Amino acid sequence: MEATANQKAAEPLLLRDDHEGVCILTLNRPRHYNALSSQLLLELQTEFDTIATNDSIRVVIITANGKAFCAGHDLKEMRSSEDPIKPCLISAAK
Repeated sequence: MEATANQKAAEPLLLRDDHEGVCILTLNRPRHYNALSSQLLLELQTEFDTIATNDSIRVVIITANGKAFCAGHDLKEMRSSEDPIKPCLISAAK
């Protein structure tokens, strides 16, 4: 049972698939209705920055795994942080 929990923790938050000029970004937090955590936002921004420098990508599609596309910001994470923006800024500065 513990191995399963560790495997789920190791699953990427964002999946990317490129094919013939189309980039598909898939939000991958289905148990949390794909809520936007600071880490997921950072990963999205990193992918957008990478895509912006790639002339072969002509279309970006954002989709999601699970029942919901996106529940919005991760409210649990925001409530647990004194400043909900601070984790994103610290991670982006690294």
